[in-house]
Amino acid sequence: MTILYIDADACPVRDEVYRVAERLNLKVFVVSNGSRPILPSRDPNVTMVTVEAGADQADDWIVEQIAANDVCVTQDIPLAGRCLTKGAYAVTPNGKIWDNNNIGNALAGRAVSQHLRELGVATGGPAPFSKADRSRFLNALDKVVQAALRAPPA
Repeated sequence: MTILYIDADACPVRDEVYRVAERLNLKVFVVSNGSRPILPSRDPNVTMVTVEAGADQADDWIVEQIAANDVCVTQDIPLAGRCLTKGAYAVTPNGKIWDNNNIGNALAGRAVSQHLRELGVATGGPAPFSKADRSRFLNALDKVVQAALRAPPA
């Protein structure tokens, strides 16, 4: 059975994931380090997980748990890459679906941007989240969840 994992800190689409999960009766793990309060869901299929504070603690927990044909919602490119290596799906809150054809370039671009920031070059941040992003996310989530549900068991 497909499970949905949310890298929850700063995730603007938790409610959308909850609605999709409820409609399809899927289990959801909402993983955070507790740095920002997250209202718990009343849905019994949604489990809130708070990990220790620290870099990549939530990411590590997700990677330890996620399996082939599960879905991770994350803005974190390295986490998405780690999920893909386990045969899972990964989608960003603005609707970008990560796969083995695009994750390598994204990881390389992230490394270059990080290096530029370390040199003091202003690289800018993400664009503000929009209604169009939310719509793209719902379409992308539906696409990957349906693919995961159709995939043969791993």
